[in-house]
Amino acid sequence: MSTPEPDVSSLRVGRVAAPLREQVTDVLREAILDFRLRPGERLVERDLIEKTGVSRATIREVLRQLTAEGLVTVIPQRGAVVVELTRKEAADLYEVRTMLEGLAARLFAERATDEQVTELRGQVDGMRKAFDDLDSADQRIQTMLNVKDRYYDVFLAGCGNEQIRNIHEGLQARVRLMRATSLGRPDRPAQTLTEIDAVVTAIEARDPAAAEAAAKTHVERAAEQGLEGLMRHSEDSASVPAS
Repeated sequence: MSTPEPDVSSLRVGRVAAPLREQVTDVLREAILDFRLRPGERLVERDLIEKTGVSRATIREVLRQLTAEGLVTVIPQRGAVVVELTRKEAADLYEVRTMLEGLAARLFAERATDEQVTELRGQVDGMRKAFDDLDSADQRIQTMLNVKDRYYDVFLAGCGNEQIRNIHEGLQARVRLMRATSLGRPDRPAQTLTEIDAVVTAIEARDPAAAEAAAKTHVERAAEQGLEGLMRHSEDSASVPAS
């Protein structure tokens, strides 16, 4: 039995104040991150033009931007496709995250102002409220992704090291892709809350070593779930007949 085609009807964008290219980039990025556009799926220009209602030139600019973010790759004889991270690439990404976020947590505990610590705790409380208020698993995942993005904005600003922030932001799109994969595991959102709470509790105690250890533990556990989820998505994609 064939797998139903993903619903990409929401790719069409409105004409609002933000530049059109940014709107289309945001729409396609979200479609990739929530797997409406599947890993390995071809991104045919004429199809994207029809679905989004924008020009070929805009679509090409958007695909260049998503390629730079690591969400799209160009394969000879196939053209642009949604990136399909190998297990090795994903594992390498998690290794980098482990070191970066561990160091960021240590520095946050050492350098952040009391106001930044309070703001970070507020982001964790926001994650918990978002988790408790929503019944739908899909809604919880999407909301958790958005709230966790805000958590990382505070986390990386408070560590006081612009190079860590720049490197992390360069990885952000692929990190968010793997985050969506790991949060798709049934128990992962609740585990994430517990792990992030441990990071912030150590920061509140101004304990750099404990903050670093908790941050590393969080990424390592996310890696376990994310790599398992990546394998599952690869198996699902392999079962879909080629078009």
